[in-house]
Amino acid sequence: MTVPEGETQPPAESADDLVGVADGFQRLWTPHRMVYVGGQRPSDEAGEGCPFCRAPTLSDEEGLIVHRGALCFVVMNLFPYNPGHVLVCPYRHVSLYVDLTDEETLEFTRLTKQAIRALEVSSAPHGFNLGMNQGAVAGAGVAAHLHQHVVPRWGGDSNFLPVVAQTKALPMLLEDARSRLVAAWSG
Repeated sequence: MTVPEGETQPPAESADDLVGVADGFQRLWTPHRMVYVGGQRPSDEAGEGCPFCRAPTLSDEEGLIVHRGALCFVVMNLFPYNPGHVLVCPYRHVSLYVDLTDEETLEFTRLTKQAIRALEVSSAPHGFNLGMNQGAVAGAGVAAHLHQHVVPRWGGDSNFLPVVAQTKALPMLLEDARSRLVAAWSG
């Protein structure tokens, strides 16, 4: 921080009076993440225990649905990497991409492309990460129900927090990101 000439910089708060050993870190408290970290894991079975089977049974707002197709849908990621992070899912409870029907594959791809276009309109990202994790060993949090991540990226959107603190600071609420995407979605 640059201090204007003639002024002095206020001293930083010392950690010396705190319990434990000072480590120089500032804390960004994110208690809402405990739902994910310590929460109950989704069931491998179709139905209420699977978040991707449950979401389409709710209203769009409650289920965080951005768009519903005939065979697949687009939903906000409840634990996003970045604002606007969406998931493209088939309605059918299937775990592997190769198990989609040809019709599901076509709509799955079409909705991925539409999600990218809507994100370009709603938030002008500099790029995207697209990906599917097939199986728990590959990093799938919900391995039993196929889903593709569409993650908007901006220059400088990644910093030390995810690497050092396993924390992601998000500047936009889920519902605000969903509302922008719904408004930008074109059929």
